[in-house]
Amino acid sequence: MNCNKSFKLNKEITMMSKNIMFASLIASILFTTVISNANSFAEPIESQTEITPINNSMGIEKTTLQMYISKDNKLPWGFVEGKISNYVADYPVIIQIFDNNEIITGNSVGAVHFAQTPVNEDGSYEYKFRVLESNQGQITKIFDGSYTVKIFKVVYLYPNLDVV
Repeated sequence: MNCNKSFKLNKEITMMSKNIMFASLIASILFTTVISNANSFAEPIESQTEITPINNSMGIEKTTLQMYISKDNKLPWGFVEGKISNYVADYPVIIQIFDNNEIITGNSVGAVHFAQTPVNEDGSYEYKFRVLESNQGQITKIFDGSYTVKIFKVVYLYPNLDVV
């Protein structure tokens, strides 16, 4: 095996290891989270953020906030966006949406939507999702009422620490 093929193989194995580690951590955090009470967008939106270390330099930052979709909503799209100042490159943002008022059959925590989205070079991210669907003039509400949104990001624990 020549040097280039060996380098490419090592790079692929490293990326697969990162993805497996990240997916394992997200899965373990998912099973240990608890759904919060709902607030209306008419009130100040409170969010909670906590960081769980992965190793000595990186951690998973989980932000939990409330989303309220009005029964009178006419807009077809909703979105989750943000900016991470200390993000770790090559790790996507994971977004989970939970229905606060309904337990989904086969899913005891009420999860209704899961997604991942890439982080841009400036640390920003955005994920759009359908709130209303139109099929042959028939409008279907996909989201209606109170939801808990959990956002998972991989961050550096000590972003201001210079490595020598």
